Amino acid sequence: MAFRNCRWELLAASLTLTLALIHLVEANSEGDALYALRRSLSDPDHVLQSWDPTLVNPCTWFHVTCNQDNRVTRVDLGNSNLSGHLAPELGKLEHLQYLELYKNNIEGTIPSELDNLKNLISLDLYNNNLTGKIPSSLGKLKSLVFLRLNDNKLTGPIPKELTKIASLKVVDVSNNDLCGTIPTEGPFAHIPLQNFENNSRLEGPELIGLASYDTNCN
Repeated sequence: MAFRNCRWELLAASLTLTLALIHLVEANSEGDALYALRRSLSDPDHVLQSWDPTLVNPCTWFHVTCNQDNRVTRVDLGNSNLSGHLAPELGKLEHLQYLELYKNNIEGTIPSELDNLKNLISLDLYNNNLTGKIPSSLGKLKSLVFLRLNDNKLTGPIPKELTKIASLKVVDVSNNDLCGTIPTEGPFAHIPLQNFENNSRLEGPELIGLASYDTNCN
């Protein structure tokens, strides 16, 4: 009986150690993803100085919030005088709920890899210098509530896929260079028109069946 109890204790200890190692690997992978973001950005005010890749996990880094399992849930870097571009590795932060990078000088495109952030509630990239199209793959973010991309240099149409996000409450794409028509389906039925203004090639609201969705995009 004593041998059997000892064996179960060893098994329990082994399982605990295995789970701890899994958490450690996951935390390290999230640290790697965030450090990739740091490397892709210029940081003259040293707001990312605490982002040390040699630490066990990134939960002690400034501007990073984790849950009780040491998984990254928030990145708060709004108004931080950052420039550079967004790293596609951000898509590895599977538990991320808030990505706040507004009011910086970030350039380049929005990585399509962000579609992996299934728990994302808020994507705030407004007041930057982002270019290219809004990725249609963002329509996979079924937990998204806030999508603020205003005051950038984005082009192309507003992806129809975004109309399928039932949780979406706030969309602001004003002050870009978008084209086509303003969607009116799903959550877009309740988005005020001012959140689409100052896109000279954007028409709307969309008249279902009467106008081509991508008009003015050629």
